Amino acid sequence: MTQKERDRLVALKKAKKKLITQKQAAAEMGVSERHVRRLLRSLKERGDKAVIHAARGRKSNRKMAEEKREQAMRILSQDVYRGFGPTLAAEYLAQKHQVRVGRETLRGWMSQARLWHPKTRRLQKVHTWRARRSRCGELVQWDTSEHDWLEGRGPKLYLISLLDDASSRLLARFVEHDSTEENMRVLATYLETYGRPLSFYTDKASLFANLPKSRRGELTAKDVLPLPPTQIGRALQELDIEWIAAQSPQAKGRIERGFGTAQDRLVKGLRVAGAKTLEQANAYLKSEFLPWWNQTLTVAPACSDDAHRPIGKQHHLSAILSHIETRQVANDYTLRFANKLYQIQRTDVRAGLRGGSVVVEKRLDGTLAVRFQERYVSVAECVPQPKAASASKPLPPKAKLPRAPNQASRRALTGMLRSRGMPLWKAAQINRTRTQ
Repeated sequence: MTQKERDRLVALKKAKKKLITQKQAAAEMGVSERHVRRLLRSLKERGDKAVIHAARGRKSNRKMAEEKREQAMRILSQDVYRGFGPTLAAEYLAQKHQVRVGRETLRGWMSQARLWHPKTRRLQKVHTWRARRSRCGELVQWDTSEHDWLEGRGPKLYLISLLDDASSRLLARFVEHDSTEENMRVLATYLETYGRPLSFYTDKASLFANLPKSRRGELTAKDVLPLPPTQIGRALQELDIEWIAAQSPQAKGRIERGFGTAQDRLVKGLRVAGAKTLEQANAYLKSEFLPWWNQTLTVAPACSDDAHRPIGKQHHLSAILSHIETRQVANDYTLRFANKLYQIQRTDVRAGLRGGSVVVEKRLDGTLAVRFQERYVSVAECVPQPKAASASKPLPPKAKLPRAPNQASRRALTGMLRSRGMPLWKAAQINRTRTQ
């Protein structure tokens, strides 16, 4: 019997002995007067056990069968469900195996079977929360996650994600390289799906901005010259989309936490689906993960108005989202790009083209477009002519070998190489008087 039940029993006995009224007993016990009368009747029948719930110690009528518990633990013990948490495991048991178990019930089962271990919460550094934007399209967070998404079953993949700040709506795609071209492909998909947002929120990666490289303290803000924009930066300027740089990873914490969720759920979903290639990973991402995210984790923005703007006729997406460089036209109306020579067609030659500058667009589909002023000109790749074989040079005359020395030459050489006699200074020191 607990202390609360003992206190109730004391108040109940006081009411039975008429020491206090039933209304006072109800106020002291925190129950209604009707329940006090019910307890008084139970006190006559059961004695002091009247304040103890009658179901205590009995098996619950809602307790699940032991067979269901063994089935669930047998399924979750498979290697494909390694590392699943109670929430995700409950979803997969219901969807894949038609075993419906509550999340908290499954948490206790998995903890007893040592399939899941609760994590101890640590005190983390507190950051000031930034309020969400009020409308969809006001701010879209853009980032890439490098992770072992296929767990060694296939190539290394990167996940490029664009997440709306107001609603947490997600658009993502797996790529093999975190390059400007792949980021432009994902940007093109977003623009064609939702339109032009007001601003993008990214980190300070070299894909988005050219930053001055200098040692700390050498350059001041006045000394730094503005650098030309990157290909993505130029494209955002032409689309009238503001680019905002985050000063720290915590500043774009919404998409960083989204990557944490994806690195848990998406990795395990790809494992269950058996994805091994880029195409299979993108198919699962598009058909399973993104619909689940946008139905479960999104929130309603504060304002129902959409801030996305439509793509106008003046926005030529294939031209804007391309690799653009400037080239000078030679006197023979040719230009060089990517180590290749291109000839401008005769029908597109006009005044000012020779010696002038043209804009070369290498588009995402692999085609090449050349623009002079506001008009495009046709070009064709020049096939390099094979080099003519050079005439073979005559070989130089062989050098004559020296003749072998004859007998007279040998004797002369022998005399020259013969050892010399005593030096003069040494001979002068000999005392002739003592010699015989």
